[in-house]
This record gives sequence, structure tokens and C-alpha cells, in this order.
Amino acid sequence: MMTTYKTVDVDGLNVFYREAGDASAPTILLLHGFPTASHMFRDLIPQLADRFHLVAPDLPGFGQTDQPSRDEFEYTFKNLAKVIERFVEALGLGRFALYVFDYGAPVGFRLAADNAHRITAVITQNGNAYEEGLSEGWTPIRAYWKEPNDPNRDALRDLLTPQTTLFQYTHGTPIPSLVSPDGRFLDDYYLARPGNDDIQLDLFLNYQENVEAYPKFHDYFRTHRPPLLAVWGKNDPFFLPAGAEAFRRDLPDADVRFFDTGHFALETHAVEIGAAIGAFLSANQPEAV
Repeated sequence: MMTTYKTVDVDGLNVFYREAGDASAPTILLLHGFPTASHMFRDLIPQLADRFHLVAPDLPGFGQTDQPSRDEFEYTFKNLAKVIERFVEALGLGRFALYVFDYGAPVGFRLAADNAHRITAVITQNGNAYEEGLSEGWTPIRAYWKEPNDPNRDALRDLLTPQTTLFQYTHGTPIPSLVSPDGRFLDDYYLARPGNDDIQLDLFLNYQENVEAYPKFHDYFRTHRPPLLAVWGKNDPFFLPAGAEAFRRDLPDADVRFFDTGHFALETHAVEIGAAIGAFLSANQPEAV
């Protein structure tokens, strides 16, 4: 199945997205994280497009989607979730499974909590929703939450450098040479756009509202009990395995699987993760078989 590349107007924002598969098949909405974009799914989408309809948008300020100025658009996770909710409506998506990674998790879980009737299943790939999932790597960001001053903001600028992008892609990966440089270099290009640094720093500060929203996400899990698959790079320096295991607290039947890799697990384990997703959704959505 061929992947197509499109844009749609969402309340004046041009939102870029990748789409593959038969639109009449069960849909999977894929939400990327920091500092990447929908290109992170380039190896996964072809594995699933014969059975599923896949839609992967770029969030505002990321990838090929518009990057409005901070005067025009307030970069908060609540606003990112609103854009994705309107994106779903613009495309006429009815019900769908939700794949979330990194930043895509708080965006997607907000969407799910407010639109539970739309969600058929959840796949979380290093997409956290529990405090025990946050590693010590969050310490400088937590310092910024506690004291949102210029020195603490400036201390985070190293997180936007190519060296940090390389670390995110390769840390915890047993064979770093298996990680293609294409994805991280593209991420670095997007991060280097004028004004993007302050957009990312705004989102670092706002991430504390995601932690505050965790109880809302947990209530959604307990109340609506979506089938959930956690596919987790167990060596992730930011989101710990404990965060994956914690889903079982609210969803005892959650399927939790660990892979010997890092944060960007699809870079090394797209085949294995694709197989796990296919089997999981086929079991929970028999019409997809």
C-alpha cells in the first residue's frame, strides 16, 4: 500500500499528515513525540497498511505542519490536543485506535478522555501517563517548572542541540549503527527553524500540566477500559519501564511488552512492534483480520 502525503486546513492551520491503507479498514491514528514528526512512522506504516487505515499528522510546530508564532498560537498540550481533535473531525474519522509516543501520549490521552466513544484501542510506545515513568532525566525540566525563570529556561537549550537528538536516538540501543541518521538529521533541521527553540521551551514548561492531568487519564482508563498495548523500549532514558507496567494498575488486562532498545524504539524494532500491533488489534478488532 502506498503512503500519501497531504495537508488539511484545521481552523486556519495547515496540518500535514501521512495516510495509507483502505479508508474503509479499521483506522489507527498515530501521534508522534519530541523532537520528531510523522516521519518516525515511515517504517511502521507499510507493515500495517494492508489491514488498517493509518493516519499520522504532524503537530503544530513540528514537521511539515504550520509553525504559527507564539503570539498567534499558545503552545500548550491542551491546545495541541484541540488541534488534533479538530483534525479528526476535518478528516471525518469516526472510531479509531490510538498510537501514542512521547508528546503524543498527553495529546492523545486528552483526546481519548474527551472523546472516549471514538477510541477502539490504545497502543502506547514509550508514551507515559504515570509519575513513576519519569526518570531523573526530567530533573532540569522539573527545576524549570518549580522556578520558571530565564536561567532555568536557558539551561534547557542544550536539549535542543544535535548532540541531544543523537543521544535520544541511540542511547540504550545495543547496536547504534542500526539507527539510521536520516530521522535525527531531519529532526535537527526542524528544531533549527527560526523561533522553534522558544516553542519547544514553552512546551517543556507546559509539560507539568500533563503530569497534573495524569489522574484524568487514569480515570479514563478505569472508566472506559480500552484494550491497551504497551510496546516499550526498556532502555529509554526518559520514560522508565515502571511507566509501562503502571498501566496495569488501571487496566489489569493491559498487554505490556519490552524491547531491548531505547526511546525511539521504531528505529530498531519496527518489524517486531508492527507484528505486535497487528496481532493485538486483530484480536481486539476481529474485522481487521
